[in-house]
Amino acid sequence: MHQASISLAKVCRLLPGLMHVSRGGLRFAWCGLLIALLSQQPLRADPDTKVAMVSGGPHPYTASWTRAANDAARDFQLGSAGYKMPPRLDPGEQIALLESLQRQGFNAYVLFPYDTPETIKAIADLAANGAAIVAAAGCMKDPSPAQFCLATDSSISAYTGARELIRAMPGRKRIAHFTGWTTDPNTQTRISEVQRAAKEAGAEVVQVITDIDEPVIAAERMGAYLGAHAKDIDGIITTAWVPAVEAANQLRRIGDKRIKMVAIDHDEVVLKAIKDGFVSGSMLQNPYGQAYIGAYALDRLRHGCKVKIHAPWKSNASTKRLIDSGSVYVDARRVDRYVDAMQDLTRTLVSQFESTYLDCKK
Repeated sequence: MHQASISLAKVCRLLPGLMHVSRGGLRFAWCGLLIALLSQQPLRADPDTKVAMVSGGPHPYTASWTRAANDAARDFQLGSAGYKMPPRLDPGEQIALLESLQRQGFNAYVLFPYDTPETIKAIADLAANGAAIVAAAGCMKDPSPAQFCLATDSSISAYTGARELIRAMPGRKRIAHFTGWTTDPNTQTRISEVQRAAKEAGAEVVQVITDIDEPVIAAERMGAYLGAHAKDIDGIITTAWVPAVEAANQLRRIGDKRIKMVAIDHDEVVLKAIKDGFVSGSMLQNPYGQAYIGAYALDRLRHGCKVKIHAPWKSNASTKRLIDSGSVYVDARRVDRYVDAMQDLTRTLVSQFESTYLDCKK
């Protein structure tokens, strides 16, 4: 293992203008991010560090993890980094993938964990064999093998989104909530926070539909519900990617902008629906930043750093070691400028990460 100092000017010369990361129109300018990181400390090269970024299965939320893996391998001089996806959204498929990755020599994992005993045991086995682990996009219940969880603070995101929806609805405030898998650690938190916001404002959540974070299922169940009950609701909140896209499509097909909607994430369908007035706004997350910063943290942990016990951790229903990767609400006035806000969040996190969350040998 050796340490390599790289000048800021050289880094920017190596990058062709500005490096861009895109997913559904989302772009991050990484030259500025690297300047912030490199001004803090030199990069370290460890050809033995092999990072796997493991999702729960095929899902658009983690599509940007492919670029995050490539950029992290280059920027932090890792031995390798790759986005690894189970063939289906299934805990058993993820376990089989983790066992395969261990046999292939991966020793650092940024992963979305299913909340099942079998999954937790498989992840614990990785840690017992010396792997460094960071949970991303969803948290494991304490105590867990993960060093920490890097994710959206889903309580803040869901509560803020619900409040924005309530503000957008004149008169009666009857809300339908479309959300993700019950095996996702974030789902129950999101349900509770939407209910809390509604109760505080005198609104009513008249329907919660879960387990629809898959296109065919979402189209069938949401289409049936809106076909029968569109007249009975005044607002829709979605707190998972696929329901957000399908709800935006359904409202466009109905063609009636009476029903207000607040979505989540940055799919092009959602962004266009905001511009066209079918969706009021969206709570945006930072999946690229979760994977990219997670890889950086794993590399630092493999270079002798330890997680600070008394760092300014946030908490949720699963863990007391949560790092909020950031979320921001955008409406029609801000939809063309949301990239700036997410770029700033990622720059700030990566540039301050070591001093805030790690104790490192000097």
